[in-house]
Amino acid sequence: MMPAQRPHRSRQDYGTPGDLLDAVFATFGPLRVDLAASPANAVAPAYFDEDDDSLAQDWTTLHGTLWLNPPFARIGPWAAKCAASAPPDTWPRRRIIMLTPASVGSRWFVEHVHRRALVLALVPRLTFVGCDAPYPKDCMLSIFGGQPGFNVWEWREATA
Repeated sequence: MMPAQRPHRSRQDYGTPGDLLDAVFATFGPLRVDLAASPANAVAPAYFDEDDDSLAQDWTTLHGTLWLNPPFARIGPWAAKCAASAPPDTWPRRRIIMLTPASVGSRWFVEHVHRRALVLALVPRLTFVGCDAPYPKDCMLSIFGGQPGFNVWEWREATA
């Protein structure tokens, strides 16, 4: 079983794979706030859930490394908020790590990620929590708050 490809109708709350999170922790340190979570899948000590309406919160008051695995059906508003809340050179006060499909031809990528974040293309593909097979698309991390750029990250090596 893998996440279905039914835009705007598929399940939007798949948890981030633990092995990817281990690599993120080893590379970027602890996460302070999960910006789109539930009590069952939060990956940081503090989090915003659906009732908190994360997009309505002021992320510029948050400090440290923030995590975001947004609903993939509607990434645009989340990417815009990341770019506005953690422009280049915001780190070490704040950085936001956003996990998304590697949709480099999408409008949200062109307008809010390209040349605004460090993009790490993830190798290998991810198997989300509760799925038996890898997600059918490549994924990436967009890291807002530091120097923009692009690289490939073989993330399993980060935990070896």
